[in-house]
Amino acid sequence: MSWRKIPMKFPGTCIVCNEKIEINEIGLWAKGLGVKHEKCAEVNELQCIVCGSPAGCPQCEFQENCDIPNVSQFCVCRKCGEQNDVFGLYQKATNKKFPIINS
Repeated sequence: MSWRKIPMKFPGTCIVCNEKIEINEIGLWAKGLGVKHEKCAEVNELQCIVCGSPAGCPQCEFQENCDIPNVSQFCVCRKCGEQNDVFGLYQKATNKKFPIINS
């Protein structure tokens, strides 16, 4: 899932900074995630290793302690983290993306 740049037809609230996004202002929208300002899109966010969608870094419970450039890039989003056998999904995804690891 990717963020789409759209002119806002309705006012919204940025999921990153919680400030208002006005009508006709350009916002970035992702289905099921919400909208954010273009300037807030510059915030580094990891992709979920399982499904490829944003991992939810701005809402992550570990955000204050996470140093994104220096942590493992193999994060799991909340949706995938709530699946049964999340570790199995994680293993399958990493093996598919990095088959040499499993050799």
